[in-house]
This record gives sequence, structure tokens and C-alpha cells, in this order.
Amino acid sequence: MERALCDAFHLPAIGASVAEARRRVLARLTDWGIGTMIREDVQLVVSELFTNAVRHTDSERVDCELRVTDARLRLTVTDQGGGPAGRPAGVRPETGGAEGENGRGLLLVSALADAWGVRPCADGRGHTVWAELGFGPSAP
Repeated sequence: MERALCDAFHLPAIGASVAEARRRVLARLTDWGIGTMIREDVQLVVSELFTNAVRHTDSERVDCELRVTDARLRLTVTDQGGGPAGRPAGVRPETGGAEGENGRGLLLVSALADAWGVRPCADGRGHTVWAELGFGPSAP
């Protein structure tokens, strides 16, 4: 079994941090030799999850972790809570239709990830949204 690759960072919960999170994820996955297609998919997923944490919570910072084990990549994004009605940041796709601005991001996450979900933080504040993507040795 290969050893796991792991990286974690946190950024301020501001709009500009979404692009920075994408850049950091791209740089790390490139360093690790992860193929172009999975890098592009993971960048989209981190963008959606980070955006939800920034827009839908009162967090001061957002944490992100990447972990690669064998041919699986797990991405987690953790907010500090304070979202509307105590609900995790954007964990339920809206049903406003294809033209609506909100909710399509999680449909995209669902389409790109093999699995995803949400769990509350142990301290009762905030939530972690995770997504897992598989890739093979022949990935581009």
C-alpha cells in the first residue's frame, strides 16, 4: 500500500479566498503528479465548497484538506458555522431550476465526485463538507 499524501490550509472567509484555494489545490496536486482531468475536477469541487462556506456562514476562516491514498482523493472543506437556520453551508441543492443562480454547485459536486457528504464539527460549531474522487494510474 502506498503512503497517503496530505495537505491542509486555511484561508479567510472572503470571496478572494476561493481563487486562492483553487490555486493551492492545483499546485499541490501538480506537485503530487495527479493527472490533469482529476486536477480540473478537484478545482471545480473546491471552488463550489469554498464558495458555499464563504457565502452561507459567518465564518472568519475556512479550512481545507486534501488527502490522496492509493487512487482516491478526499477533499474536505470546514466552515465555522453560523449559517442560516443552523443549516450547514449549502449542503442541499436548491430546486430553483437550471436558470437559478443558487444550488447548481452541489449538483456539480455530485456529478464530479464518487461520493460526498456533510458532518457537523465535534465542537458543535461549523460543518465539514467532503468529497471523494477516484482516479486510476492511467488518468491524464
